[in-house]
Amino acid sequence: MIVHTTIDSPVGPLLLAASDGGMHLIEFHTPRHPMRRDAGWHEGDNALLRMARRQLEEYFAGERRQFELPLAPQGTAFQCEVWHTLAAIPYGETISYAQLAQQVGKPSAVRAVGAANGRNPLPLVLPCHRVIGSDGSLTGFGGGLPTKQFLLQMEGALPASTDLFGA
Repeated sequence: MIVHTTIDSPVGPLLLAASDGGMHLIEFHTPRHPMRRDAGWHEGDNALLRMARRQLEEYFAGERRQFELPLAPQGTAFQCEVWHTLAAIPYGETISYAQLAQQVGKPSAVRAVGAANGRNPLPLVLPCHRVIGSDGSLTGFGGGLPTKQFLLQMEGALPASTDLFGA
């Protein structure tokens, strides 16, 4: 059984979902690739969701740089390999999609790596927002580019004066 709840955050409401096996989902309010829910999903709370809520609050307060949660993302073997690699990107740093593809051991599969990155069910914990274009551009993010910019600025990976939208 998967239990889910919604929490408030500086980037809008986040849906958290977990089972006894670990965290399954952190989903932004308007996800590009929403996870399918079935009859095994129930609204509620449990110790793991409370732990995730506390760690996310600490992250947004600038008090946490790494998450310590049991994870249970559902995906293909290739997707899981990409998601596992995301966890190694240090707080406050970015890498390109090409670098991520190299780290996964598939340097010619940049598009496939980008697609797997875009389907990450545990953003923030598996920091897909730290993956950027080879030219330094902020490309694609399930939470939207303003959220990606906010997170990278909060972590110090982008100067606060960076204006993605040229306003």
